[in-house]
Amino acid sequence: MPRADYIPTIGLEVHCQVRTNSKMFCACPTGFGDDPNTNVCPVCMGLPGALPVLNKAAIEQTILAGLLLDCETPEISKWDRKNYFYPDMPKNYQISQFDLPLCIGGGVPLYDHNYPKDHQKDIAHPGKKVKLTRIHLEEDVAKSTHLANSSVIDFNRAGTPLMEIVSDPDIDSPEEAFAYLKTLQQILIYGGISDADMEKGQLRCDVNVSVRKNESDELGTKVELKNMNSISAVRRALHYELDRQCEELDAGIEQIQSTRRWDDDSGETQLMRTKEDAHDYRYFPDPDLLPVRAGAIVDRMRKHVPELPHEKAARYADEFGLNEYDAAVLTSDQDLAHYFEAAANATEAKPKKVANWVTNTLLKHLNDENLGAAESPVPAEKLAATVNLVESGQVSNNQAKEVFEALWSAPEKTPAAIAREMGFEPADTGAVDAIIDEVIAANPDKVEEIRGGNEKLVNFLTGQVMKASQGKANPKQVTESLRAKLL
Repeated sequence: MPRADYIPTIGLEVHCQVRTNSKMFCACPTGFGDDPNTNVCPVCMGLPGALPVLNKAAIEQTILAGLLLDCETPEISKWDRKNYFYPDMPKNYQISQFDLPLCIGGGVPLYDHNYPKDHQKDIAHPGKKVKLTRIHLEEDVAKSTHLANSSVIDFNRAGTPLMEIVSDPDIDSPEEAFAYLKTLQQILIYGGISDADMEKGQLRCDVNVSVRKNESDELGTKVELKNMNSISAVRRALHYELDRQCEELDAGIEQIQSTRRWDDDSGETQLMRTKEDAHDYRYFPDPDLLPVRAGAIVDRMRKHVPELPHEKAARYADEFGLNEYDAAVLTSDQDLAHYFEAAANATEAKPKKVANWVTNTLLKHLNDENLGAAESPVPAEKLAATVNLVESGQVSNNQAKEVFEALWSAPEKTPAAIAREMGFEPADTGAVDAIIDEVIAANPDKVEEIRGGNEKLVNFLTGQVMKASQGKANPKQVTESLRAKLL
């Protein structure tokens, strides 16, 4: 039976480090890249007699995440100990939340532009919202690095506030999982909750996947893929794992509840261990921490809910007249959206023209040099000034692109100064009029067609005038002049 005859069921558990200055239960800093084992104390090292103290900011940020994702926050939330042995958990238990987490329910909308590019024309459920089960707050473990014959542990990360965002088994394909993670990452960054940088381990993902033959069947045996650290790897691992499970079921091999790891080099999942159930962790309430009464925190954090990407995109379409694609590109990155709005507000040009400059010219340069919008050497105000040169007729659009190229290398200069240095002085109006008359006289057949209704040929004559003026004429003004003379 081919894979197409099986129904996949996928759920994701996303672990996201919360952006705070100190750890979840102690005052140690949470900086990335510090010397190993320097940001530690008796609490995060699990030494006897050390008592935890709650991090207020981490609780606030987690509740804010819940508000962004339409979760409910119960009035009372408590803390539990999750008992298990890992070498990177010094206490041999993790302070987490079991039955009363900070956030319940909610969902993550799947933005169409966040699906893999090779799948965006074949989205099965456009506008889908993946349901969430819960978001709970806990402490992160230390970082283990495995060498050829030994392992080393850096406890700097141990105790960092960590949200676990658990979806329902509501994802139908690897492509939906990809879009889910991209959208969730985007929303968390917009909210200022986390940098969500997977390369720094700030966002990690466990994948639960099973298959069944019919909608009416019970869910298949769940297999967990552990600690996925890139969104593209999640997609590749799911495709492999779905194929593996379907092939084994076809061969009569029953699946067992287990945890597997993804080997990106071999392109295979590999068995790690059979999967524990919740009772294997022996949860019990943490005796050192009081429950949290969350009502007042929810009310306070409502004021910090930002405009989310889909809301911003809708505003760009309504307020600026942008199409769906441009709005999606500009809002996919918060810094890029800020850049666009700053540029649009600094020019008299239509926002659509500014959007074209940002999505085409600016993004090309940023991508070529692997820079973010906030790192652009050309500030938004100078991109706006470049666009203004075109609007005022001082340079043509192609000349403006040359100005931008020079500005990228010399951002301390002004676009107007660069245009002068390049000799992009606007042509004399009288001289341009004379060229227009010459072009009209030299193309009687085209003139006749234009007057007969073929207005597209005006663009041909505009090109002839631009060529004769050596690019110094303003194409917009030339076209307007040609229309006035011929139509």
